[in-house]
Amino acid sequence: MEKYEKLEKVGEGTYGKVYKAKDKETGQLVALKKTRLEMDEEGVPPTALREVSLLQMLSHSLYIVRLLCVEHVDNKHGKPLLYLVFEYLDTDLKKFIDTYRKAPNSRNLPPSLIQSFLYQLCKGVAHCHSHGVLHRDLKPQNLLIDKEKGILKIADLGLGRAFTVPLKSYTHEIVTLWYRAPEVLLGSTHYSTAVDMWSVGCIFAEMARRQALFPGDSEYQQLLHIFRLLGTPTEKNWPGVSSLRDWHVYPQWEPQGIERVVPQLEADGLDLLVKMMKFNPADRISAKAALDHPYFDSLDKSQF
Repeated sequence: MEKYEKLEKVGEGTYGKVYKAKDKETGQLVALKKTRLEMDEEGVPPTALREVSLLQMLSHSLYIVRLLCVEHVDNKHGKPLLYLVFEYLDTDLKKFIDTYRKAPNSRNLPPSLIQSFLYQLCKGVAHCHSHGVLHRDLKPQNLLIDKEKGILKIADLGLGRAFTVPLKSYTHEIVTLWYRAPEVLLGSTHYSTAVDMWSVGCIFAEMARRQALFPGDSEYQQLLHIFRLLGTPTEKNWPGVSSLRDWHVYPQWEPQGIERVVPQLEADGLDLLVKMMKFNPADRISAKAALDHPYFDSLDKSQF
């Protein structure tokens, strides 16, 4: 680790501390993620090796934060630590939206920017899904932004399986439920790529509204937020829903029409959002299909 100069701690990720650092030789800024990976006598657990090599392969996409290398260090107790070295980006989508919302002349994100960011997000998600990888925790804080280039990149990808995701993150803040798909909230054990598309829909709406679509503070409240807007799901629009593990009898709400909460979106944007927010995961649009949606027709795709 001597070749990096630690500049500041930029956060505590779910898997350990994150530092902004500089590569002393090249001057390149990097993010060092210290993982709390307990290695045994045999070295790094094979699951972690698989995750890391998967991450390295996936990070060849422009829309996924690049894993530059992995450094293996022995700490003072002789316990081996892994540092993941990522490219460094200085802002994320949550902070980016906040700059628009909190500005004195508070204004909406330009529709062309929302369109561009959503397209890049769908590109990144489609790339993961084509390799059989679910992100499972997409949220604005996990989407890093290169403001100069107007590029959005997915971070915190898929370490969940080898590094075991705690329910509370390292800093004891409760992991946010706002972007979690209803099938996950209802305890479904078999979930698919559709869980990520639900999150993408929530993020799309949040870029347009500049505030979260479903800000629940418990799993139950989270479901009520969703049901109040989209209607309480039924066996008709979501076959099998009432046999999911955590299903209860909920108040019966009628669907409100999503356009009421995102008046900023025009017809094509609204249509795409509705397709991302279908209750039945089988009905939700895929990332690959989303890229061909008419909402993106006016976008110059050659730049991507």
